[in-house]
Amino acid sequence: MFLRFLKDWTLPIAMIAGTLGYFFFAKVPLVSPAKPFVNGLIVILTPLLIFAQLLLTFCKIEVHELKPRLWHGWLLLFQTVSCLVMAILLVCLPMSETYHEIFEGAMVCLICPTATAAAVITGKLGGSASSITTYTLLSNLLAAVAVPLVFPWVEPQAEASFVTAFLKLLSKVFPLLLCPFFLALLLRAYLPRIHRFLLGFRDAAFYLWGVSLAIVSGQTVRSLANSTAPASVEWMIALAGLIACCIQFYLGKRIGGHYKERISGGQALGQKNTVLAIWMAYTYLNPLASVAPGSYVLWQNTINSWQLWKKRKSEKTKPSPR
Repeated sequence: MFLRFLKDWTLPIAMIAGTLGYFFFAKVPLVSPAKPFVNGLIVILTPLLIFAQLLLTFCKIEVHELKPRLWHGWLLLFQTVSCLVMAILLVCLPMSETYHEIFEGAMVCLICPTATAAAVITGKLGGSASSITTYTLLSNLLAAVAVPLVFPWVEPQAEASFVTAFLKLLSKVFPLLLCPFFLALLLRAYLPRIHRFLLGFRDAAFYLWGVSLAIVSGQTVRSLANSTAPASVEWMIALAGLIACCIQFYLGKRIGGHYKERISGGQALGQKNTVLAIWMAYTYLNPLASVAPGSYVLWQNTINSWQLWKKRKSEKTKPSPR
C-alpha cells in the first residue's frame, strides 16, 4: 500500500522533500558546520545516481533490438540544430542578463537526452519501447558530444580557455552518459550473474530517479532563494521550459507519425531526463537557468498524465469483444 502510494506520487513527494531539505540545511544552525560536507556529497551523489539509473536501464536492452530508424535521425537533427541556434543567439546577439538566462534555460531543455523512464510511459501509451530505448541511447550520445562543445562557448569560464573547459566538461559528461551503456554490455557478455542480479531491480531506476529529483529540486530552490532576479524573470524562464516542452512533443509526434511511430516519436523528443538537465544547467550554466528544466518536470508530467487519461478513456469506450 505504501509503495503503491510512493510510486503514484513520486514526483510531488520528491520535489517537496527536496524543497524542505534545502530549507532545513539552510536554516537550522546545528547543521551549519556540516554544510560543506553536505554540499560536497550532493556534488558527488547526483552524477552517481544518474549513472546508476542509466546502467539499470541499459541492462534491460537487448543488443539486437537496437535498430536505428529514420525518424531517429530527424529528431537528433532537430535537437542539434535547435541547440546550436540557441547558442548562436546567446553568443552573437547583445541581450540583457534576463534574456540570457531565458535562452540558456531553453537550450538545456532542447539538448537534454530522453528520460530513462520514457520507455515505460511509451509502453503504457501503446508505443514501441524498444524503439524509444534506442533513441534514448542515441540522444545520450548526442548530449555527451554537444554539451561539452556548446556550454563552454555559451558560458565561458574566466579562469579557463575554451579547450580546457571543453576537456573538463567532456571528462565529466561523456563517462556519465556513455559508460553505463558499455558497462551494461560488458556485464551481459562476461559477468552474466551480475547482469541478472541487476535485472532483478526492475523498479530501482524509478526510485533512484525520485531521489535524484529530490536533490536537484533542492538545488533549484537554492538558486531561486539566492537569486536577486524578480519573480517575473523566473516565470519567464519557466515559460521558456513550457514552450520547449510543447514544441518538442508536437514535433516528435508529427515526425514519428510519418513513420507510424507517433507515440514513440512524441515521447522520445518530449520526455526529457530533467534530473540531468537541472544538474547540467545548475553546474555549468547560470544557476537560474535551471528553473526551465525544473519547470519542465511539471509540464511533461502534465502532458503525460493527460495522454494516459485519454488512453484509459478510449479503452473504456471500446466495445468489449463477443
